[in-house]
Amino acid sequence: MTKPSNIIEISIKPGAQPQIDAALALRSSGLLEEALRALANPNEYNPYLYTVRGEIEFALGRFHDAALSYFAVVLSEPDNADAHYNLALCLQRSDRWDASCQAFERALSLDPSRDAAHLGLGASLLYLNRLDEALATFHQCSSALDGPASFGKAVALQLLQRFGEAENFYEVVLASDPNSEETLSNLIALGIETEDLDRVRDYSQRLLKISPQSAAALQGLATVALERRNHHAAARYCDRLVQLAPDCLEAWHNLRVALDRILTAFNAPKQLEAGPASTGPALAGAASTGPALTGPALTGPTSTGMALAGAASTGPALTGMALAGMEVK
Repeated sequence: MTKPSNIIEISIKPGAQPQIDAALALRSSGLLEEALRALANPNEYNPYLYTVRGEIEFALGRFHDAALSYFAVVLSEPDNADAHYNLALCLQRSDRWDASCQAFERALSLDPSRDAAHLGLGASLLYLNRLDEALATFHQCSSALDGPASFGKAVALQLLQRFGEAENFYEVVLASDPNSEETLSNLIALGIETEDLDRVRDYSQRLLKISPQSAAALQGLATVALERRNHHAAARYCDRLVQLAPDCLEAWHNLRVALDRILTAFNAPKQLEAGPASTGPALAGAASTGPALTGPALTGPTSTGMALAGAASTGPALTGMALAGMEVK
């Protein structure tokens, strides 16, 4: 069987503690909780034990605990690029953006050609709103990660309001992945920002075909319908939105606006026959009766597509980057 290209092989050294052997056997059988318990209370410090433990904690979603395990490894092995990279991923998954940047930078100082570290560093910089630095970091990725790097560049450029350049990079992503929901969602948001309703409609319809329950697509179509005063269509899209997200106040507000406009249009002939009704003075502090058109939230690159360096796969492969690591025989 061909091994995944992102796995760095580490053989089990003779004399490894029995609890490491037991944990690896349990992990190979998919028994992650049991494997983690097998590594509890080690009799002595062993960097390989903490590496295995960190990988299992990461697979279980215990990112803070995994960060502590990898931190123990980098303390004893400061030149271990894999350990610094894995520590960075764990810190990123814990939303510790500043600390993850430092760990990614340390990994890159040891291994400047590691594309996954450039990609991870760029994502953390985006969350810190250090947009120009993030953009420069994404440009350092090689063509091997052209898709994820192009997405990162597009997000940075969109946040910098360089909309034309952002759209070009999104199109690069769509050329290789026409069904990228994140890319289409961001293009909908970009179209709303630039008030290009035709593009908003086209990207929304395209996304809705891929994902019929996409809130971003429904928001885009509702925005177009409200702006073009197609009140019945707006009401249909907003009604679907409130069913998907009952707590979304904006969707409820826009549904009410659409229904009010339908009712107003229905009653207009009767009002003309009876003469204009006095509306009286405007009330101070009255809420706006217009639609709230903010569009879908911008989707940025995340660490969910990244896996630890050196880790044996414990589940389905994720797009993007992988843990540096360990192939168990």
